[in-house]
Amino acid sequence: MATGFEEFRLGRQFGLTADQTELCDHASDYFKAVLHPLQQRMDDEEWWPAETFREVAAMGYLGTTIPPEYGGQGLDYLSSGLICEVMAYWNPAFAFSWLNADNLVMDNLYRNGNEQQRRRFLPRLCTGELVGALGMTEPGAGSDALGSMKTSARRDGDAYVVRGTKLFITNGPIADLVLVYARTDPTMGRSKGISALIVEKESGGFRVAQKLDKMGFRGSPTGELVFEDCRVPAANLLGEENRGHIIMHSGLDLERVLSAMLCIGPARRALDLAIDHAKLREQFGKPIGSFQMIQAKLAEMYVALESARTFVYRVLDACNSVQDGDLGRGRIHKLAAAALYKAAEAGKFVMDEAVQIHGGSGYMRDTEINRLYRTTKVMEIAAGSQEIRRLIIAGDLLKG
Repeated sequence: MATGFEEFRLGRQFGLTADQTELCDHASDYFKAVLHPLQQRMDDEEWWPAETFREVAAMGYLGTTIPPEYGGQGLDYLSSGLICEVMAYWNPAFAFSWLNADNLVMDNLYRNGNEQQRRRFLPRLCTGELVGALGMTEPGAGSDALGSMKTSARRDGDAYVVRGTKLFITNGPIADLVLVYARTDPTMGRSKGISALIVEKESGGFRVAQKLDKMGFRGSPTGELVFEDCRVPAANLLGEENRGHIIMHSGLDLERVLSAMLCIGPARRALDLAIDHAKLREQFGKPIGSFQMIQAKLAEMYVALESARTFVYRVLDACNSVQDGDLGRGRIHKLAAAALYKAAEAGKFVMDEAVQIHGGSGYMRDTEINRLYRTTKVMEIAAGSQEIRRLIIAGDLLKG
């Protein structure tokens, strides 16, 4: 891989250890053999390889940040991010679903759950026996996820009764449990009075309304979830009642930084494909890579990618020393937004130039570079749009 980890062997510039670079090598070999051959069928048929997900878990690539006593690997956030980057290099759609299960659900549940919840859910999530999804976005609540939230949860004895709809939910159609945010006290204001609940698939009143047909990351199942007087045991309340907004904001910081790897990995692959194409494609009697204009494109792509990659590594490393109480606010809140902003911007630029270098073949839907190109746009939208990320960054800069 021309843009692989060879340049980082010394490690110190990014804080990578010998174990981390070895982890990347092993993961790359495995994902190349197992995940890369699946990407075209996943894209063509919106097909999810459920058995492969469990195989990946059996190889130790699930529950990456979960301590071993709960069935996980006990890795830090940088190591987890490196796995995501390599996975997204070989199969972005698989990595998209993997990240939602591994970080948005498992890591969130571990950080905020009580001991009984950890023991009950995490071991089976780590083996891939259970698949998790996060239910935040609604038809009328995207960037204003908290303020515009309509899904409600009313306490009724030893249960909560949940009513509402969640939209664009990654893993929704295949999820065995969904971490759902719902309004439990409408008197507390637009962005408070929210609680987080673990909703299990067999709960009465919970159904998948539809599986959605996407432009990119196809094969990673996305759906609309409906809760019609869905009874959820009170024991499935994650954290404290009416304090789900704190869980949401802290989770979003980690989600943003790790999601940046869903930009970096595919961009690395796109640059490698563009380099190979520039060497092989001949026009006017010579490889197009011999033309200075193509060389300039490749150089600019490389600089954009490595600038973003360096920044994301730095922020992931910073996440390892942040206390849970500091997530969702302050410096790490700004850095997380900035990391994903930069990665999404670089990813879009690299993909656009890679398709341009491929010319007409890059516009054909069945080519790998076209599949990669179609993954890019949602990273400027998901986990808070580029516009929201700008507001977070500027708000912290102007504070005080």
